[in-house]
Amino acid sequence: MTPLSWRRTSAALVGALALTTGFSAVASPALANPVKATPVSVFPTDDLTVPDRGQLTGRRVALPTTDCGAPISCGLVQQLNQLDGFDLDPRIAVQYDAAVDPAQAAARITVQEARGGWRTGVDRVVWDPATNTLYAHPAEQLAPGTTYRLRVQGGPSNKGTQESFTTMSAPDGLLDLRRQIDSGSAFRSAGIAEPDLRVEGAFPATGTTVTWTQDQGATDVTAPVLIPQAATGGTVVFGSYLAPTWLTPDVTIPQTPTRDAGPAPSFQQRLPFVAVLPAGPPPPGGWPVAVFGHGFTANDTNVFLAAVANSRNGIATIGTNVVGHGYGPDSSYTVTSGGTTVTLPSYGRGVDQDGNGAIASTEGSSATGAAAAQSSRDALRQTAADVMTLIRSVGGTDVDGDGTPDLSGEDVTYFGQSFGGIYGTMLTGADPAVTRSVLNVPGGPITEISRLSPAFRPLTAAALQAAGLLNSTDPTRTFFQEQLPLRGEGPVTVTVPGAVAIQEYLARSTWLSRPGSPETFSPLIEPERVLFQIAFGDQTVPNPTSYTVIDAGDLWSRTSLYRNDKTANAANNPHAFLLQLPLPAALQGQAQVAAFLGRAEVIDPDGAGPVWEVPISDPDLLLSLNYPQPALRP
Repeated sequence: MTPLSWRRTSAALVGALALTTGFSAVASPALANPVKATPVSVFPTDDLTVPDRGQLTGRRVALPTTDCGAPISCGLVQQLNQLDGFDLDPRIAVQYDAAVDPAQAAARITVQEARGGWRTGVDRVVWDPATNTLYAHPAEQLAPGTTYRLRVQGGPSNKGTQESFTTMSAPDGLLDLRRQIDSGSAFRSAGIAEPDLRVEGAFPATGTTVTWTQDQGATDVTAPVLIPQAATGGTVVFGSYLAPTWLTPDVTIPQTPTRDAGPAPSFQQRLPFVAVLPAGPPPPGGWPVAVFGHGFTANDTNVFLAAVANSRNGIATIGTNVVGHGYGPDSSYTVTSGGTTVTLPSYGRGVDQDGNGAIASTEGSSATGAAAAQSSRDALRQTAADVMTLIRSVGGTDVDGDGTPDLSGEDVTYFGQSFGGIYGTMLTGADPAVTRSVLNVPGGPITEISRLSPAFRPLTAAALQAAGLLNSTDPTRTFFQEQLPLRGEGPVTVTVPGAVAIQEYLARSTWLSRPGSPETFSPLIEPERVLFQIAFGDQTVPNPTSYTVIDAGDLWSRTSLYRNDKTANAANNPHAFLLQLPLPAALQGQAQVAAFLGRAEVIDPDGAGPVWEVPISDPDLLLSLNYPQPALRP
């Protein structure tokens, strides 16, 4: 695969990262001529790797492990040293022997494929005057498993310097899991003899009520479950299926050399599903099936909200729980229908990770201990694999016991909201068994979503606190100031002590998590298989992170933009619009989903109206946050 298919989007430096940054930066006239400064050290470089025949790249990262900081930071370095190359969006660092104008110096840096041809410049430039170091990222995402030349012009001779570096085989881990599923070795290793999907309860949507008892550890909480399908008839179904799992108790998947087939599953797990079937008799072979992926903090009962338009268009909708979601294992549903009440297990996947006796709505969805910097990398990969198993298990399911299939396993489609859009991008890129996907409000990488979103920024603060890197006492900044520019913004000059150390920690965390990040997999998606739905001004998954995912695969022609700013709800966060029934945005968004999943047709939900841009009129609309974010001010 050529780098164009993956577009859009030195040891001394490794130890010299304790600096600062801000969103305004204009170099002084004294720094005006980069030609007079000579680059003396460049990162990344293959000098910081060692030969390893077990890797697809033939290399393995070997960063220095001395003076690596707090235990969590040292653990991060140790995990990076298991990878077979550098990040697909590496944080470039060039140290000079004198001051430079950052904009002019950045214009003299290029990243080019080692074999020649494709090349790109740099963006998101940061200048640290304390060490005469310029930091930047490639203007476009690089291809995995590829060697590049990093060229830096400068110095009296104008020859500058260049280094070669190799990117890691980032998609390999999830692709290994999918290959194991397809070959059957995953099921054999997990002790699963054959696909095992069980219907544990099927009820008419009309007249059925459901309550959910959530196992929250020391206490149980009971809440009603909304079933809007009552207006359209049909059937709601509760059940489970067996899936292989590769996760270890610390919510990680063991890293093995990329040239092998990947780790074997550690055990089998019975996972939940809920489904909504359209009204009336199914067609021969069963209803076409769309898998729905729910968002962060949600659970599989979101299928009931997501399935309205599908039901009306003859599509069955099914979904399971994300790793760490659905509360604890003793959670259950109480279903009352036709005068009869039954209790069914809901197979919650939450765990009490911190030992405080309580199970939160997402507890168990992120790595712990020395692997904490991985965040949700492997939970996302496992969830994508869980959906792969569900797709391969659903065909031929007889819901009502009449001896004929109600669910078809042919041409299964997918749609996911938020977190479901994130692991759905990974799923669609890695698994050709997904015929078509609609990916609603996804973004990546997770580290950037967490940093930029007001709702999630405290999670970044907690990670930085564990690493001993908080550098502010200002709660409006969430106690840290990183001084990082967004894509397309001008250079930033570091002014705040500790900001560069934060930048480096975030860059390394992103590098480590890239194998479980959606922008890694969007270049693998054929455009005709996908439709993105993005919300302008999304405050939960900020627009610049959606830009990253779409641009990496050059999928702008497949991107619809919901202009919440042109509606009566402009003041609200539009992130969850797809499930906010009966608002027009939800009905319109779901109508677009059903048309694409059912007929491969891309419709404009409001026709000639101004609220939907199909496709997006200008990708640059997503470069900005499109909402105020005081924590990121200079």
